[in-house]
Amino acid sequence: MRSEEAKKHLQDHSAVGSERPMSPEEKVCKYCGVSYLILHEFKAMEEKVKMMEKEMKFYQGSVEREKSLQETLQSLSQDFEQYKIDNESKMERIQDASMQLKSHQNDFQRVQKELSQLQHELKIKQRQSQIF
Repeated sequence: MRSEEAKKHLQDHSAVGSERPMSPEEKVCKYCGVSYLILHEFKAMEEKVKMMEKEMKFYQGSVEREKSLQETLQSLSQDFEQYKIDNESKMERIQDASMQLKSHQNDFQRVQKELSQLQHELKIKQRQSQIF
């Protein structure tokens, strides 16, 4: 029996599952001899199978998507680790450069202080030489 014919039989006998009592002639399809109750259950199972097939397609796709996402995650994790290493290296270089800068600033201040003292001494000696 084709699906459309089964639908028609079900629609024609929509009393299946209703509360009214049915005679034996009403319970069996005169065309195929199958119980309408069984036919109704079969139709419900067909719908359930269709839904499950759709669900399976979704899950089959999700396995592929998850695999792709796992690969992307692994790649990003490797990139992150490399960036962390690069960052640590650059931070060390910045700290070294900061220490060198601080050392040069201290040297510059020391030299500037010495220059100031020498200029002061020179002024004093120039004044003394003018007096003599």
